[in-house]
Amino acid sequence: MNPRNMFCGRTRREFLWQAGGGFTSLGLVDMLSRDGFFSGSRPSDDPNAGPLAPKPPHHAPKAKACIFLFMYGGPSHVDTFDYKPKLYPLDGKTIDIQTKGRGGSKSKGRVVGPKWKFSQYGESGRWISDLFPHVGRYVDDMAFIHSMYADSPLHGSAMLMMNSGRILSGAPCLGSWVNYGLGTENQNLPGFVVMLDKTGGPISGAKNWHSGYMPAVYQGTVLRPTGEPILDLDVPNGMSDREQRRILDALREQNEAHLSHRSEDTTLAARIQSYELAYRMQSHAPEAIDIANESASTKTLYGLDDPRTEDFGRKCLLARRMVERGVRFVQVYSGGNHNDHNWDAHGDLEHNHSKHAGATDKPIAALLADLKQRGLLDETIVVWGGEFGRQPTAEYAQGTGRDHNSAGFTMWMAGGGIKKGVALGKTDELGNAAVERPLHVKELHATILHQMGLDPNRLSFFHAGLDQKLVGVEPVKPIRELIA
Repeated sequence: MNPRNMFCGRTRREFLWQAGGGFTSLGLVDMLSRDGFFSGSRPSDDPNAGPLAPKPPHHAPKAKACIFLFMYGGPSHVDTFDYKPKLYPLDGKTIDIQTKGRGGSKSKGRVVGPKWKFSQYGESGRWISDLFPHVGRYVDDMAFIHSMYADSPLHGSAMLMMNSGRILSGAPCLGSWVNYGLGTENQNLPGFVVMLDKTGGPISGAKNWHSGYMPAVYQGTVLRPTGEPILDLDVPNGMSDREQRRILDALREQNEAHLSHRSEDTTLAARIQSYELAYRMQSHAPEAIDIANESASTKTLYGLDDPRTEDFGRKCLLARRMVERGVRFVQVYSGGNHNDHNWDAHGDLEHNHSKHAGATDKPIAALLADLKQRGLLDETIVVWGGEFGRQPTAEYAQGTGRDHNSAGFTMWMAGGGIKKGVALGKTDELGNAAVERPLHVKELHATILHQMGLDPNRLSFFHAGLDQKLVGVEPVKPIRELIA
């Protein structure tokens, strides 16, 4: 633009009006800053409280905590919880298939019939695969969603969507939104805890439990079920607690003096809080993971006496201990790294799913039973699922592996005010795509937030000039059919 022509055609009155409006906006920004509009935190009842202090919900919550059991790699819904009897006789035959929801461009595929039998469980008569006989005993406490769909059939972006509602990295994940929206009831433990598979973390790594554009204080804390619970948390060798406290007090004093002139610097405020939280966790985290006082029957219930179930069983037991101690959001991963270390069954489906279901079935059932008998299931949402499901067809000319499928798959929820013994939605007769009541991942997120007392369309964080939301720009309703 030619600067000489910037004001051509404008009157002096228009120029003064526009310039004046600009100066007025500077004052508005200052007032909004003073009121905490750009502070990046929801208000708590205590104006002097930190960012993780308990915050009032938008409405009366049905759940205080959420445990997300993440089956990384994409478990096959047609081999676990979505019974498709017409697939059995088609085993080995080539059929036309849609390309939507899968990675690739093949228009035909060789059918892989289900490798396990299904049986009906509970008064609700839900069909459950022989892979999950222990979980099957609790179907009357569960709500199945058979028509989930997502936007990507690729692991990295699909995991980001399931965790953050977006296929691109940089957005806060679900646990961070809960942490930000509600704070934590236990100021001595993180509000958001993640436990990874013993073989390693999932693809995309920490992006799946990161706080994105929110302050780092809201991100997930990786908790190890054995050994040092949180890395780099121990007191340095040779330093007493008194010496450490004196150093932290001096550091806090300097940081708060620096922050007093930069009230909008949420990163610095979060760093100050993280030092204090880390100090408190030195005393409380070891106790939280110490299962020595758990009864022998409880340990047996979770399968800690069996090498096959011990690892995931310990994590499920710790998940119960976390929510019991006021942690808001716990995510437990089954599956890490690649290939048969997770549920991504491209080759030998029978080996893959027998391995992972065998390691998780008993511990998951134990978690539901333990929460229920302690009166915690009513206030804790348990979510089971992966980043997507799998196609009814094989990927290769030989073998029993299945393609990815984001066009239709199954997840289930239990507890926290979710209806019991119900199923919602359907995929087609082969399990290829959702055809009845398709439900997007964002609707799952909206339901979890709603049950925890947060309005998914009001919960926002001001970033890049916008009120950012987990569910995005368009309003998203919770899944009402699942809410008791």
